[in-house]
Amino acid sequence: MNPQRKLKSAVDALTHGQVDEAEVLYRQVLGKQPQSWVALHHLGVILCERGEHASAVDLLQKSLAINGENGSAYSTLGVVLMRQGKLDAALVAHRHAVRLEPNNAEFHNNCGSTLAKQEKFKEAAHVYQKAIELKPDYFVAHYNLGGVLQRAKRLDEAVAAYRRAIAINPEFSEAYTNLALALGSLGKLEEALVAYRRSIALNPNLPETYNNLGLCLERLLRPDEAIDAFRQALAVKPDFSEAAGNLATVLGKQERFEEAVHVCRHALAIDPNNGAIEVEMINRLRHLCDWTSYARDTERVFALGNRVEPFIFLNVPSTAADELACAQAWIAKTPRGVPFAHDRARPPGRIRIGYLSADLRAHATAFLMAELFELHDRSRFETFAYSYGYNDHSDMRQRLENAFDHFVDIHLVPAPEAARHIYEDHIDILIDLKGYTGQALPEILVDRPAPIQVSYLGYPGTMGADFMDYIIGDPFVTPLEHQPFYTEKIVQLPNCYQPNDTKRAIGATPTRRDCGLPEQGFVFCAFNSAHKFTPEMFDIWMRLLTAVPGSVLWVLSKNSATEQNLRREATARGVAPERLIFAPCQPLADHLARHRLADLFLDTLPYNAHTTASDALWAGLPVVTCAGETFAGRVAGSLLRAVGLPELVTTSLADYESTALALARDPRKLAALKENLARNLRSAPLFDTQRYTRDLEAAYLRMWDIRCAGNAPHAIVVNGM
Repeated sequence: MNPQRKLKSAVDALTHGQVDEAEVLYRQVLGKQPQSWVALHHLGVILCERGEHASAVDLLQKSLAINGENGSAYSTLGVVLMRQGKLDAALVAHRHAVRLEPNNAEFHNNCGSTLAKQEKFKEAAHVYQKAIELKPDYFVAHYNLGGVLQRAKRLDEAVAAYRRAIAINPEFSEAYTNLALALGSLGKLEEALVAYRRSIALNPNLPETYNNLGLCLERLLRPDEAIDAFRQALAVKPDFSEAAGNLATVLGKQERFEEAVHVCRHALAIDPNNGAIEVEMINRLRHLCDWTSYARDTERVFALGNRVEPFIFLNVPSTAADELACAQAWIAKTPRGVPFAHDRARPPGRIRIGYLSADLRAHATAFLMAELFELHDRSRFETFAYSYGYNDHSDMRQRLENAFDHFVDIHLVPAPEAARHIYEDHIDILIDLKGYTGQALPEILVDRPAPIQVSYLGYPGTMGADFMDYIIGDPFVTPLEHQPFYTEKIVQLPNCYQPNDTKRAIGATPTRRDCGLPEQGFVFCAFNSAHKFTPEMFDIWMRLLTAVPGSVLWVLSKNSATEQNLRREATARGVAPERLIFAPCQPLADHLARHRLADLFLDTLPYNAHTTASDALWAGLPVVTCAGETFAGRVAGSLLRAVGLPELVTTSLADYESTALALARDPRKLAALKENLARNLRSAPLFDTQRYTRDLEAAYLRMWDIRCAGNAPHAIVVNGM
């Protein structure tokens, strides 16, 4: 067979998918005619598809050296170079192809793909649109256009492009997946859900789609379905560590801690260097009070650096400098946009203050702040709430909606859109109540939608962020000598940084029998979350039980595995496990009422009781604390000082233990403390919400005066009203 006939046979074989036969024939042609640019080109295509990129480039370049007018060869060369990561050279090749065949839609599409790889999204979009003009039913170009529009944050346009691709090819599963991602970014989660399910129906073997479906379902507060989706992702791809991490996270949020730890261990077996999953596992082990590897886990938290969420970092024996470094490393990963401009004229009238939170519902933050919101001076301040958490339709939610001049529900609104809304409301002072606690969205704050931004209450530490101006504290939790450890400027309220709601109802006092407590004996109470417990604190508590015959330790119960672990730890310390009494969760009024059955509240370190300590004091239960060196470890001390019980603030664990033991052995002294607390409840600063509100407003006015004077933020000390 002569070379020309072999060449024709090779082309026919390639056309019919007989790639191996075509390759043999092309090589035979080149053995006779090494200058056959057609054979060089087509053999290059075969090697390209096989992944032999270097050899493919060599053949294609030889073909083009012989015939430099072959647009198809240039286009194929561009594809190979792009796969090699040689984007500049690939773009040159694609542009040659387009120059030679300007009406070839595929060449324009390939050129656009290279521009997209270079993150030249505007130019790529223009090229894809040219391909679509040439071939309106070119669904791949519509899909690719959607991709660059999505990456350029032009989400509505991206959605339209994906919908056009799907209209042309309704069986295009990848288009449904990307459509769902774009819809999710727009907060249109129900529509996204439909698209994910359609994609899975078309192709049930894409683990990434199941994973994204799970994330969507979690945002829709459908955790059981989210768990199923993540498990399906792992069924398709057992080594999919991202899906395993997401599964562990949602299991943890559902307080299914044992399952979460099991999934984390599976994920770490796949990817031992996945620091985020390791941190998640350590966090859930803390919730379980599984201290088997406590010392090692603590060392790992420090070693994992910016993969540790700052909130988790507060629960290890860290210094203020450590916490600053952790927060700065964490927030450095948050993408930035263009900061909002604040050189515009503001509307005349009252200072506009906005409170930003996910917890404007039946939540600890709301239980502290509701009355404060109601008491704001409306002659000087116009109040806005920006709620990005779910609406639980509780009485507290209704109360909060009535407490503000404007209650704005931005639940499921994308962070950039939420920030734009705040900016367009001309907020003067934006107060973030979340920091780095659960469901926090610092992405709303990062581009400064308000000229003054304040961290307050929710997160007891620095955010390490240059977009936060102030942090609200007091002389005890944030002494001015700690300023070097805060990127925010410290604002000291005169008494205590924490507000309180004096309208919190306390239910009828139950009996000890009702609560599973012994009829006689001293009741130590430790109602902090179990993740704040440490082996060192538990050692002290067990020594107290040993030293006080007939006494019990009363703790909150959320998980049977945690109970079992604590009972085991008690036994290991020589204490009968039945001396630990576990209290189930109850509505707030009933929970407050049962505090009256306890004799003394035992605080934790390095992370003190916060709202939990206020609850105890409001119910008349004294709290013994040990003040640490960081904000999180000094809160209970601030509360006790503000309620007139400074003698219960110790500065070493030895003094903490001896103070608790002395009170347990001296009923008269303890009774006197309780009487003093009862007298102070209505007069001490901690529960004087009117005075507190005026002090906080004085701080806001000082912030505003500093800005109006053209000065940079600086520390503020409020002397009290």
